[in-house]
Amino acid sequence: MSKISESHKITFPNESKEYRSKRLELLEVEAELRQKLEEVASLRRELLPGGEIKEDYIFDELKDGRVEQVRMSDLFETGKNSLFVYGFMFGPDAKNPCPMCTVLLDSLNGSASYFQQRANLVVVARAPIEKVQSFADSRGWNNLRMLSSQGNSFNPDYQSEAENGAQMPMANVFTKTNGKVHHFWAPEVFYVPIESDPRHMDLIFPLWNLLDFTPEGRGSDWMPKVF
Repeated sequence: MSKISESHKITFPNESKEYRSKRLELLEVEAELRQKLEEVASLRRELLPGGEIKEDYIFDELKDGRVEQVRMSDLFETGKNSLFVYGFMFGPDAKNPCPMCTVLLDSLNGSASYFQQRANLVVVARAPIEKVQSFADSRGWNNLRMLSSQGNSFNPDYQSEAENGAQMPMANVFTKTNGKVHHFWAPEVFYVPIESDPRHMDLIFPLWNLLDFTPEGRGSDWMPKVF
Protein backbone atom coordinates (compact mmCIF):
# COMPACT_ATOMS: atom_id res chain seq x y z
CA MET A 1 0.00 0.00 0.00
CA SER A 2 1.36 3.42 -0.97
CA LYS A 3 1.72 6.37 1.37
CA ILE A 4 -1.16 8.08 -0.41
CA SER A 5 -3.41 5.06 0.03
CA GLU A 6 -2.50 4.92 3.70
CA SER A 7 -3.02 8.60 4.45
CA HIS A 8 -5.79 9.60 2.05
CA LYS A 9 -9.17 9.10 3.70
CA ILE A 10 -11.44 11.24 1.53
CA THR A 11 -14.50 9.54 0.05
CA PHE A 12 -17.75 10.74 -1.55
CA PRO A 13 -21.34 9.58 -1.03
CA ASN A 14 -22.29 6.12 -2.32
CA GLU A 15 -19.03 5.41 -4.12
CA SER A 16 -18.05 1.75 -4.51
CA LYS A 17 -14.86 0.11 -3.31
CA GLU A 18 -13.95 -0.47 -6.96
CA TYR A 19 -14.30 3.22 -7.71
CA ARG A 20 -12.17 4.19 -4.70
CA SER A 21 -9.47 1.70 -5.64
CA LYS A 22 -9.21 3.06 -9.19
CA ARG A 23 -9.40 6.62 -7.91
CA LEU A 24 -6.42 6.02 -5.62
CA GLU A 25 -4.45 4.58 -8.54
CA LEU A 26 -5.18 7.74 -10.49
CA LEU A 27 -4.33 9.90 -7.49
CA GLU A 28 -0.87 8.36 -7.35
CA VAL A 29 -0.22 9.44 -10.95
CA GLU A 30 -1.77 12.87 -10.39
CA ALA A 31 0.56 13.44 -7.45
CA GLU A 32 3.55 12.36 -9.56
CA LEU A 33 2.46 14.75 -12.32
CA ARG A 34 2.20 17.61 -9.83
CA GLN A 35 5.74 16.99 -8.68
CA LYS A 36 6.99 16.69 -12.25
CA LEU A 37 5.35 19.99 -13.22
CA GLU A 38 7.15 21.74 -10.37
CA GLU A 39 10.41 20.07 -11.37
CA VAL A 40 10.00 21.35 -14.93
CA ALA A 41 9.12 24.86 -13.72
CA SER A 42 12.14 24.88 -11.43
CA LEU A 43 14.49 23.81 -14.23
CA ARG A 44 12.99 26.47 -16.48
CA ARG A 45 13.58 29.18 -13.87
CA GLU A 46 17.22 28.11 -13.67
CA LEU A 47 17.85 28.65 -17.38
CA LEU A 48 20.64 31.04 -18.27
CA PRO A 49 19.73 33.99 -20.49
CA GLY A 50 19.50 32.96 -24.12
CA GLY A 51 20.76 34.91 -27.09
CA GLU A 52 20.51 38.68 -27.18
CA ILE A 53 17.94 39.87 -29.70
CA LYS A 54 19.61 40.69 -33.00
CA GLU A 55 17.84 44.05 -33.21
CA ASP A 56 15.56 46.20 -31.10
CA TYR A 57 12.44 45.22 -33.05
CA ILE A 58 9.98 48.00 -33.83
CA PHE A 59 6.30 47.07 -33.63
CA ASP A 60 3.18 48.95 -34.68
CA GLU A 61 0.58 49.78 -32.04
CA LEU A 62 -2.74 51.58 -32.35
CA LYS A 63 -3.33 54.33 -29.78
CA ASP A 64 -6.29 56.68 -29.91
CA GLY A 65 -6.82 55.77 -33.56
CA ARG A 66 -3.24 56.56 -34.56
CA VAL A 67 -0.51 54.10 -35.49
CA GLU A 68 2.52 54.49 -33.25
CA GLN A 69 5.75 52.55 -33.12
CA VAL A 70 7.25 50.94 -30.06
CA ARG A 71 10.61 49.26 -29.63
CA MET A 72 10.88 45.87 -28.01
CA SER A 73 13.16 47.23 -25.29
CA ASP A 74 10.39 49.67 -24.31
CA LEU A 75 7.87 46.86 -23.69
CA PHE A 76 9.46 46.26 -20.28
CA GLU A 77 7.86 48.32 -17.54
CA THR A 78 10.04 49.54 -14.68
CA GLY A 79 10.61 46.76 -12.17
CA LYS A 80 9.38 44.04 -14.52
CA ASN A 81 12.22 42.24 -16.25
CA SER A 82 10.27 39.49 -18.02
CA LEU A 83 8.19 39.77 -21.19
CA PHE A 84 5.79 37.10 -22.45
CA VAL A 85 5.04 37.40 -26.17
CA TYR A 86 2.18 35.37 -27.59
CA GLY A 87 2.37 34.86 -31.35
CA PHE A 88 -1.16 35.42 -32.66
CA MET A 89 -1.64 33.45 -35.89
CA PHE A 90 -3.10 36.26 -37.98
CA GLY A 91 -1.25 36.67 -41.26
CA PRO A 92 -1.17 39.83 -43.37
CA ASP A 93 -3.50 38.38 -46.02
CA ALA A 94 -5.76 36.37 -43.72
CA LYS A 95 -9.42 37.32 -43.56
CA ASN A 96 -9.75 35.87 -40.07
CA PRO A 97 -7.18 34.78 -37.48
CA CYS A 98 -6.60 31.29 -36.13
CA PRO A 99 -9.73 30.17 -34.22
CA MET A 100 -7.70 28.26 -31.59
CA CYS A 101 -5.58 31.35 -30.93
CA THR A 102 -8.84 33.26 -30.56
CA VAL A 103 -10.17 30.80 -27.96
CA LEU A 104 -6.89 30.93 -26.03
CA LEU A 105 -6.73 34.72 -26.10
CA ASP A 106 -10.36 34.96 -24.95
CA SER A 107 -9.17 33.18 -21.79
CA LEU A 108 -5.85 34.99 -21.52
CA ASN A 109 -7.59 38.36 -21.62
CA GLY A 110 -9.24 37.50 -18.30
CA SER A 111 -5.98 36.79 -16.48
CA ALA A 112 -3.73 39.30 -18.28
CA SER A 113 -4.24 42.15 -15.82
CA TYR A 114 -3.15 39.89 -12.95
CA PHE A 115 -0.16 38.51 -14.86
CA GLN A 116 0.94 42.05 -15.62
CA GLN A 117 1.19 42.85 -11.94
CA ARG A 118 4.35 40.71 -12.05
CA ALA A 119 5.55 40.57 -15.66
CA ASN A 120 4.95 42.11 -19.09
CA LEU A 121 2.62 40.61 -21.69
CA VAL A 122 1.98 41.44 -25.35
CA VAL A 123 0.29 39.75 -28.29
CA VAL A 124 2.06 40.01 -31.65
CA ALA A 125 0.51 39.34 -35.05
CA ARG A 126 1.82 39.72 -38.58
CA ALA A 127 -1.33 41.41 -39.91
CA PRO A 128 -1.57 45.23 -40.08
CA ILE A 129 -2.23 46.72 -36.67
CA GLU A 130 -5.58 48.25 -37.72
CA LYS A 131 -6.79 44.77 -38.64
CA VAL A 132 -5.40 43.20 -35.49
CA GLN A 133 -6.82 45.80 -33.12
CA SER A 134 -10.20 45.79 -34.84
CA PHE A 135 -10.49 42.06 -34.26
CA ALA A 136 -9.30 42.41 -30.66
CA ASP A 137 -11.94 45.07 -30.03
CA SER A 138 -14.64 42.83 -31.49
CA ARG A 139 -13.65 40.13 -28.97
CA GLY A 140 -13.55 42.52 -26.02
CA TRP A 141 -9.84 41.99 -25.39
CA ASN A 142 -9.44 45.03 -23.20
CA ASN A 143 -6.52 43.64 -21.16
CA LEU A 144 -4.29 42.53 -24.02
CA ARG A 145 -1.71 44.81 -25.60
CA MET A 146 -1.89 44.10 -29.33
CA LEU A 147 1.09 44.72 -31.60
CA SER A 148 1.88 44.16 -35.28
CA SER A 149 5.19 42.80 -36.53
CA GLN A 150 4.46 43.47 -40.19
CA GLY A 151 7.45 45.79 -40.45
CA ASN A 152 10.09 43.57 -38.89
CA SER A 153 11.47 39.99 -38.86
CA PHE A 154 10.40 39.07 -35.34
CA ASN A 155 8.00 36.28 -36.39
CA PRO A 156 10.43 34.27 -38.53
CA ASP A 157 13.29 34.98 -36.12
CA TYR A 158 11.37 33.52 -33.18
CA GLN A 159 9.61 30.59 -34.83
CA SER A 160 6.21 32.28 -35.16
CA GLU A 161 6.38 32.08 -38.95
CA ALA A 162 7.49 29.29 -41.28
CA GLU A 163 9.70 29.81 -44.33
CA ASN A 164 6.62 29.77 -46.58
CA GLY A 165 5.02 32.58 -44.57
CA ALA A 166 2.60 30.35 -42.65
CA GLN A 167 1.92 31.61 -39.13
CA MET A 168 2.94 29.21 -36.37
CA PRO A 169 1.52 28.70 -32.83
CA MET A 170 4.40 29.94 -30.72
CA ALA A 171 5.10 31.97 -27.60
CA ASN A 172 8.36 33.43 -26.35
CA VAL A 173 9.68 34.81 -23.09
CA PHE A 174 12.35 37.51 -23.02
CA THR A 175 14.30 39.08 -20.17
CA LYS A 176 15.92 42.49 -19.86
CA THR A 177 19.06 43.02 -17.81
CA ASN A 178 21.34 46.05 -17.84
CA GLY A 179 19.47 47.45 -20.81
CA LYS A 180 19.93 44.33 -22.94
CA VAL A 181 17.09 42.05 -24.05
CA HIS A 182 17.71 38.32 -24.23
CA HIS A 183 15.55 35.43 -25.30
CA PHE A 184 14.74 33.17 -22.33
CA TRP A 185 12.31 30.40 -23.31
CA ALA A 186 9.92 29.10 -25.96
CA PRO A 187 7.82 25.89 -26.01
CA GLU A 188 10.23 23.95 -28.22
CA VAL A 189 8.39 20.71 -27.53
CA PHE A 190 6.27 21.81 -30.51
CA TYR A 191 9.20 20.78 -32.71
CA VAL A 192 9.96 17.52 -30.90
CA PRO A 193 8.80 14.33 -32.69
CA ILE A 194 5.93 13.17 -30.47
CA GLU A 195 3.39 10.54 -31.52
CA SER A 196 0.41 12.70 -30.52
CA ASP A 197 -0.33 16.43 -30.53
CA PRO A 198 2.58 18.19 -28.77
CA ARG A 199 0.10 20.33 -26.81
CA HIS A 200 2.90 22.82 -26.28
CA MET A 201 0.57 25.60 -25.11
CA ASP A 202 -1.54 23.40 -22.83
CA LEU A 203 -0.45 24.99 -19.58
CA ILE A 204 -2.05 28.34 -20.52
CA PHE A 205 -5.09 26.87 -22.33
CA PRO A 206 -7.90 26.52 -19.76
CA LEU A 207 -10.41 24.97 -22.18
CA TRP A 208 -8.41 21.80 -22.84
CA ASN A 209 -7.48 21.40 -19.19
CA LEU A 210 -11.11 21.72 -18.12
CA LEU A 211 -12.18 19.09 -20.64
CA ASP A 212 -9.47 16.75 -19.36
CA PHE A 213 -11.39 16.62 -16.05
CA THR A 214 -14.46 15.13 -17.77
CA PRO A 215 -15.24 11.62 -19.08
CA GLU A 216 -15.77 13.11 -22.55
CA GLY A 217 -12.30 14.64 -22.60
CA ARG A 218 -11.11 16.65 -25.58
CA GLY A 219 -12.38 14.20 -28.16
CA SER A 220 -10.40 13.06 -31.19
CA ASP A 221 -11.80 15.52 -33.70
CA TRP A 222 -13.80 18.09 -31.69
CA MET A 223 -12.98 21.77 -32.10
CA PRO A 224 -14.71 24.66 -30.32
CA LYS A 225 -16.89 26.98 -32.37
CA VAL A 226 -15.84 30.61 -32.27
CA PHE A 227 -18.82 32.95 -32.13
